[in-house]
Amino acid sequence: MKKIIVTALMALGLSVTGAQAASGVKVGLLTCRVDAGVGYIIGSSKKVACVYEPGRGGKLEHYAGRIGKLGVDIGFTNQSVVAWAVFAPGKINRGALKGDYAGASVEATVIAGLGANVLIGGFRKTINLQPISIQAQTGLNIAAGIGSLHLTVAK
Repeated sequence: MKKIIVTALMALGLSVTGAQAASGVKVGLLTCRVDAGVGYIIGSSKKVACVYEPGRGGKLEHYAGRIGKLGVDIGFTNQSVVAWAVFAPGKINRGALKGDYAGASVEATVIAGLGANVLIGGFRKTINLQPISIQAQTGLNIAAGIGSLHLTVAK
């Protein structure tokens, strides 16, 4: 999975700089399945089911929520996968990823496509979902604007 993310970052011409990573310590990986959906010209909202893999062999955590865009969002996408490296000021407690995140978002899909998201939020806005996330998806869609992610601990 990490190899796919790095390859996609390189394809998009994006990388994490030292300054971006300096905002915290990489504490794990968050991978979300995003439901299929339609962009409604000025935005979209789709359900997500996520798994957080803490570094150093920690126990998996499951989250549910919604990912949205406000801005240009035209077209449709099938179910997709988004992955973020998680940065925080230090070790985080179980359930710490719950909360609201916001940032910039862009994606383009013609049959197959990629997207990138910059999201910050969570507990006291101290969690950074890696400056760039990679989204692999299929469909016909173009979107750019403000991205949002709301996570709750899955039951």
